[in-house]
Amino acid sequence: MHRMIARLCLLMLASLSVAAFAAEPATDVATSARQDILRVEARLCRAFETGDADVLRRDLDPTFTLVDSRGTVTDYAANVAEVEKRDPVYTVFRNHDQDVRVYGDSAIVTGITTVEGHSGETKFAADFRFTDTWVKRKEGWKLAASHASKLVN
Repeated sequence: MHRMIARLCLLMLASLSVAAFAAEPATDVATSARQDILRVEARLCRAFETGDADVLRRDLDPTFTLVDSRGTVTDYAANVAEVEKRDPVYTVFRNHDQDVRVYGDSAIVTGITTVEGHSGETKFAADFRFTDTWVKRKEGWKLAASHASKLVN
């Protein structure tokens, strides 16, 4: 009886060790994905500041949609065109307080975007709570959808 219990304990320990070992690469993959996504998010923010529409062309999925704080829905082409036009002009476009959740070849990022700048002669500064949906493509992580809600101070 003692031998059977000892064998069961060893079997359980072996199973737990295998499960822990098997989970480790998935954690590494998720950590790598989080880092990659945050790097692309930062690159997109910088592109809005500098007017670099090529970054948007590279990092947005062709099916990209944005629901802005007024409920307006825009697509890939409209967002690229806005950055090319440089109106609005952003002097600050930064994401912070981000949380990244990875689900295989997709991910959700929530956080806050702080923007400052001007449109024509009108200056603005605001914070927005955002939710970004990411998909992994052959070329890397692409932003597929974004939703922003203005935070009231």
